[in-house]
Amino acid sequence: MHIIQTIRIDYTQIKMKNYLFLAAAIICETIGTSFLKKTENFSKPLPTFIFIVAIALSFYLLTFAIKTIPIGIAYAIWSAVGIVLISIVGYFVYKQALDWPAILGIACIVIGVVIINIFSKSSAH
Repeated sequence: MHIIQTIRIDYTQIKMKNYLFLAAAIICETIGTSFLKKTENFSKPLPTFIFIVAIALSFYLLTFAIKTIPIGIAYAIWSAVGIVLISIVGYFVYKQALDWPAILGIACIVIGVVIINIFSKSSAH
């Protein structure tokens, strides 16, 4: 019985570690996407370099996350959190305000991901 408990604890720790990889991947992707506009069609070397490195790193980190998180669930989380974060960056950095329909649409996406993570058996609980 002790071995089974140890295995469960280890698996839970692995899952949590993979969610940390997913969070890091989302942050890197948000950084990369936030620099996309600054690349000016990839004509500015430094923003272009930051964009490429951040996006490459985000996908590299995602490969660790999907070891225990189903890829569809990981991508749903990635998309929803990424949309929220890049919208915040757009608002504060680029002065791009969202109207109420856009905010409602983003809220629906986030609610959908929350529903998946709470109720779906596909999610990596």
